[in-house]
Amino acid sequence: MRLSQAFLPTLKETPADAQIASHRLMLRAGMVRQTSAGIYAWLPLGWRVLRRVERIVREEQDAAGAQEILMPTIQTADLWRQSGRYDAYGPEMLRLKDRHERDMLYGPTNEEMVTEIFRGYARSYRDLPRNLYHIQWKFRDEVRPRFGVMRGREFLMKDAYSFDLDREGAQASYRRMFVAYLRTFARMGLKAIPMRAATGPIGGNLSHEFVVLAETGESQVFLHRDLLDFDVLRAATPDYEGDLSPMVDFWTGRYAATDEEHDEAAWGAIPEDRRVSARGIEVGHIFYFGTKYSASMDLKVPGPDGALVAPEMGSYGIGVSRLVGALIEANHDEAGIRWPDSVAPFAAAVLNLKQGDAACDALCERLHAALSPDCLYDDRAERAGVKFADADLMGHPWQAIVGPRGAAAGRVELKRRATGERQEVSPEDAVARVRESRKDVGAG
Repeated sequence: MRLSQAFLPTLKETPADAQIASHRLMLRAGMVRQTSAGIYAWLPLGWRVLRRVERIVREEQDAAGAQEILMPTIQTADLWRQSGRYDAYGPEMLRLKDRHERDMLYGPTNEEMVTEIFRGYARSYRDLPRNLYHIQWKFRDEVRPRFGVMRGREFLMKDAYSFDLDREGAQASYRRMFVAYLRTFARMGLKAIPMRAATGPIGGNLSHEFVVLAETGESQVFLHRDLLDFDVLRAATPDYEGDLSPMVDFWTGRYAATDEEHDEAAWGAIPEDRRVSARGIEVGHIFYFGTKYSASMDLKVPGPDGALVAPEMGSYGIGVSRLVGALIEANHDEAGIRWPDSVAPFAAAVLNLKQGDAACDALCERLHAALSPDCLYDDRAERAGVKFADADLMGHPWQAIVGPRGAAAGRVELKRRATGERQEVSPEDAVARVRESRKDVGAG
């Protein structure tokens, strides 16, 4: 893509209401535009990142055996009355009426909807286990939406819902999602720590939040250092048929808690040099809630002995749009964003420092052709300083810098955004390095 033709409206000044790094940088880099309080339009650069995050989430859900569906955003209130949550959920639910005066709502979550769908097709225990997921927009009418996409009213979520015959099967489903979440976040270059959590309005008695460490995190977290030293992708292969208990036991057997769940006595028992206290951002939440919804919504199937059984259920959420903000919070500096390779909107920016110079133009065209469509070519008639600043702001992992001296010698200055390291290399070597780094770590 040529920057001179792209819709990438970068800003020099930060909007006054942008309080945290991700909000500031997403607005300045032209990733999103606010349309009303807590609601954003995703512009081309932001949309590319969102789709890359979504792809990794989808691949790991598929690998773990979940099957994708798509549920509607608008739900009937009758479903929520069956579960008993319609009146209990609170003002965050956007309630509305259709033209026939039927009570409807814009879904804040989908436990009722997926239970009703599965209820319509499950005939016996042979239809279990199943895990259904979708990636869909949701709406929760936050009283004070803030921090950009980190706490907006409209957001993109991945929700998965498991159905099992008994508690043992449900806990096996829970372990599969637990490991899938570890792999999902690791593939994005994030160190996400599972922490035991309260279940809140979802219900149930087993729950974990997945928290990314970041200096600008919204909550204080406490954890054992062993969890930071663990290489998830090396240990957690995509083989979900084996026994995942040792992997899950490692993570749940070491202390990790948000400030709401913090236990000073357990914390004090950890050797001081193994304690880590930091800030964190929640990016995923998983729940096991047994028969809370299957029983209340009359979902029952004949078991092996013919007796009717209410399936044991779990739900598993990832804030896909929220993850974009979390990635920036964990990967930025004073100049702008530093995208991990797997989620960057473009693998590289080609910077032509002297537009109109025949050698510079020719070499940049070669690089652009070789790296397209995963390359943003800055072909604008702008000063070099402007091009450097915009490339750093947008955060492309590589910058291929071409000036008159280098072009005359057939050389490219290759800059690694994350470290600032620069090297003069051949055009072929530059292309090879960019392509190699883009190979998605952990992809099947």
